[in-house]
Amino acid sequence: MSDAFENVKRLIAEIAAATPQSKDELEQFRIQYLGSKNVIKPLFGEIRNVPNEQKKEYGQLVNEAKESAERKFAELQETLEAASSDAGADLLDLTRPGEPLELGSRHPIATTLNRIVSIFQRMGFTVAEGPDIEDDWHNFTAMNTPEDHPARDMQDTFYLSGSTQLLLRTHTSPVQARVMTSQQPPIRIIAPGRVYRNETISARSHAQFHQVEGLYVDEGVSFADMKQTLMYFAQEMFGTPKIRLRPSYFPFTEPSAEMDVWIGMDNEKNYRLSKGTGWLEILGCGMVDPSVLTMCGIDPEKYSGFAFGMGIERQALRLYDIPDIRLFFENDVRFLKQFRSVI
Repeated sequence: MSDAFENVKRLIAEIAAATPQSKDELEQFRIQYLGSKNVIKPLFGEIRNVPNEQKKEYGQLVNEAKESAERKFAELQETLEAASSDAGADLLDLTRPGEPLELGSRHPIATTLNRIVSIFQRMGFTVAEGPDIEDDWHNFTAMNTPEDHPARDMQDTFYLSGSTQLLLRTHTSPVQARVMTSQQPPIRIIAPGRVYRNETISARSHAQFHQVEGLYVDEGVSFADMKQTLMYFAQEMFGTPKIRLRPSYFPFTEPSAEMDVWIGMDNEKNYRLSKGTGWLEILGCGMVDPSVLTMCGIDPEKYSGFAFGMGIERQALRLYDIPDIRLFFENDVRFLKQFRSVI
């Protein structure tokens, strides 16, 4: 059995003498002595051929071979990595300028929203927020839209599974209801946020979009106050003081109106956007219906108010001449990087 011992000792000597000079040679060393089919593994099987009185000594010798291979591999790996690091340091030019950091850009929806909020804040409006998941009362009933009201058909609603009372809000008007039920006038707020409607996704509409709505309730608030407020907004937002109000219908305002701004027909783009009229619709508005004030605990005999609402995507499409609303949600860097210069 002296041959078995000699084979192991010879293998230990080979391991100690190994001097791989590259990562490839080191990998070959690992495969030969530590891999799944290494040369040490069969030596353990030879222990059955060793006399009983020598089995312990033989087993210890084979274990020594395995441990020496592991130590040798760790030492060689550390040596090669250190050499590679030193070589890299020699090639490093500390006088070279650093890699430039590419700046991001604000999303056009965020930019448009910030612009709208800034305009109304200068007029004394404060920002109010509410939950995306609403209850039926705040979303519909408080807005003068009871269960049997035909206006509910104007909005396709996402109800939560198994519930007829919880839903994804279809507008940010519930924020107005929450504010009016929690505080007494004077109230002057804007309510920006996401809204959800079960609509077909296309170039001009989406199932999720953003709105900003406004509410002003106080003593003696008139239609003229609303018109002057929205005229100032149009001038600051679009650079035009010329607006018109067309009769419309909303269940929570009376009278109600759609507001258009004059963009003219100086070019083909304006002609196309205004459908040949020179007027461009931007928002809906109206005087708060007295029944809405009553449901929210505000005396309509003492207080009056106006409300308005607009889609932020619609404003962004017009401001930046974007052809497809779906671009806002695709997060395509090629699209977003165009807005780096937009503050």
